[in-house]
Amino acid sequence: MKIDTKFAKLSLTMGALMLGVLMIGSRTQADQNQGIIQEKALSKPYVVYGAGAVQKTQVAQTLGINDNYQKLVTQVSDAKYLGLTQLKKSDMVASVSVAPAKDNTGNLVNIENFEGDKNITHVFAQEYAMAATLGGAKDLIMTFTSDKRVLGTDGLVGVYQALADDGAPLDPTNTAAANRVMEATINGIAPNNMNDRYIGKLTSAITMTAGELAKRRQTGDTIDINVVYNQLTVNLEQRDIRNDVSDDQMNQLSMALQQYNQAPISGAKSIVSRTSALSDKLTKTTNNKMAGASDFKNEDDAHNASNWFVSNIWNPLIQFLRGN
Repeated sequence: MKIDTKFAKLSLTMGALMLGVLMIGSRTQADQNQGIIQEKALSKPYVVYGAGAVQKTQVAQTLGINDNYQKLVTQVSDAKYLGLTQLKKSDMVASVSVAPAKDNTGNLVNIENFEGDKNITHVFAQEYAMAATLGGAKDLIMTFTSDKRVLGTDGLVGVYQALADDGAPLDPTNTAAANRVMEATINGIAPNNMNDRYIGKLTSAITMTAGELAKRRQTGDTIDINVVYNQLTVNLEQRDIRNDVSDDQMNQLSMALQQYNQAPISGAKSIVSRTSALSDKLTKTTNNKMAGASDFKNEDDAHNASNWFVSNIWNPLIQFLRGN
């Protein structure tokens, strides 16, 4: 099946212009750093509060952090990681804790309700994990929350800020391209957002497609929009969800994936293995809790995460049942 050529050319031209602007500002920085993808492990845990977050004490309790976490606050300038320039402080509400995962665990995400409310309304754990991986991050446990209702697309700014503070900055060209894939995925999930199995399958198919296209690029293949569309179709069919994705959603996803394939990161060999490994995990996940205490690299972080459940969920429940 072929995509609407006229529509695709116009959208790709706009996408290429956006990538070009980002590359001008980020290429020098990327060349001076370790590279276009995170190689070294995160050295310590971080908590990054959204610039618009107000109830930071309650946010910290929700995220289950301790005094060992390096504390940061997102900056408007860091919206460059999403390819955005118009964000205000009040737009950056989501907060995140970022801790080292065990080696080769990949990126795992939990989303916590804030005082019982699901305030991150449009982004699921699987989408965060996918976008962080496509952006170049590795072996992180990310826990997101927000003290007010927010779409959640700003959340990854905190992850990239933590990596930069830790001496492993990612190229904004790559993270912005990954963010466009996530935005297209949000639109693809919207009609089926009550189906946990669908969310895992769709993000798995998209992640696998991104890695397969990167591999083909690295072998010298020409990746036009129809190649992208057909490869995505194969992966959706393998997961029995092709009929759940509309033609318009297919067009959006295909164009976002082609733009991603033009970013520098798709030339990195390790992105192929990372996307394949994550794709397998995504297929098996069904909720907003991907990480457990056993996934943390550091025992203190794992102990703190498990203690948060005991202190904030189990003990209050027991007290309630006892009538205390």
